[in-house]
Amino acid sequence: MKRFYREVSLDHDYAGWRVLLDGRAVKTVGGRAQAIPTAALAEAMAAEWAGQGDEIDIARFAFRDLADYALDVVAPDPAAAIAGLLAYAETDTLCYRAEPDTALAARQEAVWEPLLAAAEVACGLRFTRVSGVIHQPQPATTLARLGDLLAAHDNFALAALHTMTSLAASLVVGLATLKPDADVSALWDAAELEEGWQAELWGRDAEAEARRARRRAAFAAAARFATLAAG
Repeated sequence: MKRFYREVSLDHDYAGWRVLLDGRAVKTVGGRAQAIPTAALAEAMAAEWAGQGDEIDIARFAFRDLADYALDVVAPDPAAAIAGLLAYAETDTLCYRAEPDTALAARQEAVWEPLLAAAEVACGLRFTRVSGVIHQPQPATTLARLGDLLAAHDNFALAALHTMTSLAASLVVGLATLKPDADVSALWDAAELEEGWQAELWGRDAEAEARRARRRAAFAAAARFATLAAG
């Protein structure tokens, strides 16, 4: 698609901040008003539009896509969004470990256990650890507590969580990334521990590395989106 606008600007009203293209407010993919909660996020979204060349590259609209998801998908049904996130808690990557007394299990214990234990203390819950890949349910009280915690987040945070949690296959990692002092790079490395382990064993190839780079960038963008949306 060719670029169809010249000027990018911002406006603010009672509903929030809006990105304007040649004076006209951008709408979501679903046709809703694209009301942004903070000036910082609106400025970042405006920069995405301003940074386009003569041809629009939709892959460079990470923040716009997340905002549209928050407004078109999460806002109409937050309960469904929360239910989708809780499904990841049921099979959280950090809870599923290799067989005991293996080198991979030792690395998982060193990297994953501190994150899982910290989440348990911070959130007041308990996760079931599993050796192997056979599913074991998490305690109902744990899922209920996580549901309450998720309900306290706004639509924009839930949208960011959807991306981070799905990429990491871990709600624990997603929630940890929302913390103001989160080490986003370290959290992604933790989520990708098993893939990194396999690469160490069998080597790396260009296609796999490109895929890993795209996933890391998407995770980092979602984390940045959550920070900007929080103000």
